[in-house]
Amino acid sequence: MPARGSRDARLRTEAERTRLHAARAAWHSRTIRRRRRDTVVATVAGSLIVVGAIASQVVHAQVTAPEPTPAPTSTSTPVETPSPAPSTSPPLSPTPTQSPGE
Repeated sequence: MPARGSRDARLRTEAERTRLHAARAAWHSRTIRRRRRDTVVATVAGSLIVVGAIASQVVHAQVTAPEPTPAPTSTSTPVETPSPAPSTSPPLSPTPTQSPGE
C-alpha cells in the first residue's frame, strides 16, 4: 500500500511546526523581557515617588515648624506685673563713701 502523502509534504509540515514553535518561543521570551522591564520601571518610579513624598514632608515640617514657647519656671510669672507707680518723693542723694586710702 502506498504511503499517505509524500515525504515532501511531511517535511513541509514538520518545518512549519518548527517555525511556529520558534515563533511562539520568541514571542514568549519577548513577553517575559517586557514584563520584567515594566516591573523594573514601575519599581523605580514608585520608589522615586515615595522618596519624593518623604523628602517633601521633611522639608515642609522644617519650614513650617512652630515656634517653641518657653515653659514657665518657678521664678517667672506667666502674667506681667504692672510697673510701680512713679513716686512723688524727691530722689535720694547718693551718700558719700569712704575710700580705703583715706
